[in-house]
Amino acid sequence: MTRGLRTALTCTVALMTLGALVACGVAPPRTAAGPPPAGGPLFAGPQPWTADVSGAPASERSPAILAALNDAGGWGNGDVFQVDFAMPVHTAGPDTPRMTVTGREDYCYSGPDCDPVPAEMPVPAGAVMEGSQDLTCDAAAQDCHLLVADPTARRLYEIYQGTRAGDGLTAGGFFVWDLDRAYTDELRGPQCTSADAAGFPIAALTPTADEVASGRIDHALRFILPNDRMKADVYVPPATHAGGPESTNPDAPPYGVHLRLRPDTDMTAYTEEERVVLAALQRHGMYLSDGGEIALTFADDRSSTAKWAELGIDAQSFADLPVAAFEVIDHGPEVPVTYECARN
Repeated sequence: MTRGLRTALTCTVALMTLGALVACGVAPPRTAAGPPPAGGPLFAGPQPWTADVSGAPASERSPAILAALNDAGGWGNGDVFQVDFAMPVHTAGPDTPRMTVTGREDYCYSGPDCDPVPAEMPVPAGAVMEGSQDLTCDAAAQDCHLLVADPTARRLYEIYQGTRAGDGLTAGGFFVWDLDRAYTDELRGPQCTSADAAGFPIAALTPTADEVASGRIDHALRFILPNDRMKADVYVPPATHAGGPESTNPDAPPYGVHLRLRPDTDMTAYTEEERVVLAALQRHGMYLSDGGEIALTFADDRSSTAKWAELGIDAQSFADLPVAAFEVIDHGPEVPVTYECARN
C-alpha cells in the first residue's frame, strides 16, 4: 500500500510560519468569536465538499466505472464497506500550547506542495497521531497523520508522516488550510497533494461522533480503495493529485471520483444515527481520497463529547452496502497526473 506524500509526490512537495503565510499569498489568521458548536461546520461558507448533489445527474460513465470496481473486487477488505475509527481530529483553543514543526530529511521531496518549515502549530494536551496512543509514530510503517483545527485562529493544520522529536514534531509534510477561504475545485493548487493523497483537507471530510449526534453531516465523506482498483495516472476535480493508483482498466475509478448513495436505498433496517450518515452520502456523497483497505474514515471519538458506542455505530454498521448502491457524479474530464504542483 502506498499513500500520501510518500507515493503521491515523486517530484514535489513544502507550508508555514505566520510570516510565511503572507509570503505565500495566504492571509494571516483572523480572530473569530470562538469555536463552532459541536457538530457544526469546520470551514465557513460553501466548499466543493459541502455541495448538495442529491439532485445532480449521474455521470454517463457511472455504470462502467462501478462495474469496473466490482470486477476488480469491490471495496477493499474483502469487499466490505467498513469504517475505520483511527483518525483523530483535534480542536485547539486560544490558549492551546504550540509546538514547532520541522521537516524530515526528505521533507516534501523539495517541492512546493507543503508549507515551509520550521513552523508552529497548536497541539492540544493529549493529542495523538493516527495509529498511535501519543505523538510518537513510526512514519516508516504508517501515515501518522496529526489533524488539529483551530476555529479561533481560523486555521486547520494537517501533518503527514509526523512524530515527536524532543519538544517539537517532525513531518514528511505540513499543510495549513484557511477555514474562511472559499476553495475552488483546484483546492491548494492543481497537481498539488496535501496530507491526503488526493489533495483534500482530511478533517473536512471525516465525520465526527458529535456531528452524527447533532443529527446532520453537512459535507461529503472520505473513502479509500486499494491502489490496484484505482485508475493509474489521472485524477478528477475537485481532487488535485493522485497517490499510487495502479489499474490500467480505462473504466476504473480515478482519484477524486465522487460517489453518491442512490436515493432509492432502503434505510428501514438502519438506526436513526446510522441514517444520519446515509443521508450525508445521499446529499453530499463521498470522494475517493487515498489508497488503502478500509473504505470509510470516521474520526476517533476520544476528543468528542459523543461516543460512537453510545451512538450504536461500529465498524460493520454499513458493511452490507455494495458498490451497486452508489452512482458516480460527473466532475468533467480526467486530468493527467504530472506531479508539477502549481500552488494557488
